[in-house]
Amino acid sequence: MLFELLKPAYPLAFSAVRGTLEDTHLQLLKTLNWMDQTRDRPMVRWLVSELEQSFCHTNPRLAQNLWGLNFSNPLGLAAGFDKDGLGAGIWNSFGFGFAELGAITLHSQSGNPRPRLFRLPQDKAALNRMGANNQGAAVMARTLEHTWQRHPRSIPIGINLCKSKITALEDAPQDYVGSFQYLKDWADYFVINVSSPNTPGLRDLQGGEQLEPILAALATANENQQPILIKIAPDLDWEAISNILKLTQTYQLAGIIATNTTIRRDLQTKILKETGNPLSEEAGGISGLPLRERSTEVIRFIYQETKGQLPIIGVGGIFTADDAWDKITAGASLLQMYTGWLYQGPWIVPSILKGLLTKLDVAGLSNISEAVGYRE
Repeated sequence: MLFELLKPAYPLAFSAVRGTLEDTHLQLLKTLNWMDQTRDRPMVRWLVSELEQSFCHTNPRLAQNLWGLNFSNPLGLAAGFDKDGLGAGIWNSFGFGFAELGAITLHSQSGNPRPRLFRLPQDKAALNRMGANNQGAAVMARTLEHTWQRHPRSIPIGINLCKSKITALEDAPQDYVGSFQYLKDWADYFVINVSSPNTPGLRDLQGGEQLEPILAALATANENQQPILIKIAPDLDWEAISNILKLTQTYQLAGIIATNTTIRRDLQTKILKETGNPLSEEAGGISGLPLRERSTEVIRFIYQETKGQLPIIGVGGIFTADDAWDKITAGASLLQMYTGWLYQGPWIVPSILKGLLTKLDVAGLSNISEAVGYRE
């Protein structure tokens, strides 16, 4: 198959690519959007078929139903990769069981000055201070409407909602509701993002006094009872996480995503510190391998605190089947990836899914649901 032949060249192409990482990222999204819009052309139809043969790995033992949604496998694309939903119609062809778009804001915004996305290859990490650059909720709504008119979605699609930079913190509830109203007809679940480190003051909204009005406003606006989750930072202490968990019960949130990027530089590995990489002092959130253990700790804590009653989407430092298995057995029902996909390419998806099936066999479990919280 075509993409299997290209696999050996991916690491070289990744390290040798010209231009900024963000430019390469944007070009990929534009290409995927073009493929989705022209998939009726014979050549594009063949290319999509090649994608699916290379990266889709279906097995009923990996399937789950959460919130009335069918997930063919637990591995999803994390928010941040496809901010405006340009690739929404084609992420299923890369083998993902679901995809989360955004973060999207009510008002369009250009984000922080460039450069704002960096590789930390010694750490298998990325550092970003994008600043939630996106075209705004109204534009995404039109994009998704046209996408689903061309073909219905075949995997669950989530949308990550973030506060607009120009909106004052006290006006955040109306800002989140405004985005939700634009997008509620075009996705299957929604995520309240109060944990990005790159929007000034946003993480302050994780405190109960400021978070509660946002949850209350969205609960009122959510007339169709769509699943609404919250995404938290890995840098919260246990008490702060416990307070958020109490609010998830009060406002009947559907689940929690653990975790966003970290601003803790002590989570970087010894290798990065020894190399004296100047990027280690850059502002922004770090994702990838340095976050792996902390995000798993947070997942385990949430699972134990809620006695497994609150579905968790685990994200942070997933590169192998072992990484994925650790998060599932700690209590995550679903997983998301961004940095691992960036470093290892789309081949990482079938590799992890096949590895999870082997893990189920070794543990003597019949399906992935039985593995959730298996090693508390």
